[in-house]
Amino acid sequence: MDRLAPSARSDAYGSRINRAHSPTLAYCIPLLTVVCGSILSIVPIASAVPLMPPLGFITLLAWRMVRPGLFPIWAGFPLGMIDDLFSGQPFGSAIMLWSLALISVEVLEARFPWRGFIQDWLSAVVIITLYLLLGALLSGASLDWQAVVALVPQLLIAILLFPVIARQVARLDRVRLMRFWKIG
Repeated sequence: MDRLAPSARSDAYGSRINRAHSPTLAYCIPLLTVVCGSILSIVPIASAVPLMPPLGFITLLAWRMVRPGLFPIWAGFPLGMIDDLFSGQPFGSAIMLWSLALISVEVLEARFPWRGFIQDWLSAVVIITLYLLLGALLSGASLDWQAVVALVPQLLIAILLFPVIARQVARLDRVRLMRFWKIG
């Protein structure tokens, strides 16, 4: 039996069974994508209204909804702190808002354990809308109707960008779980 070729020893699912993932990829890819999304907020865009969506926050939501158990609830604190350093918001606003968002996603998952993409997208729309409004409120700006109207383009871009980022997160999740060596 040992003289058989490796392909003859394994069945069609042999490459998926008894595999070992790289712990470095498994833990670093989600963290680095969220941090890179936060760092992208410093890209200069000349505009009269805010257009750059909160990419780090959207990436965090996408990871949390694609892989529910990946980020613990307390991950909003350190990742929000990194976002506060790059976003220009008052220090602590992203820490609080990211933590509240992760808590609300956890409550949604406990309430609706079986969800579809539409429910995830609608949840993300509500959470992103609240994040942008509360972020504007915490920044010290007065929320009159002109300020709310100025947030609409950023909100629309963020809402339309969520499915794209969620799709990229799903692709990165496959890379994160690639097989590197076979045990045994």
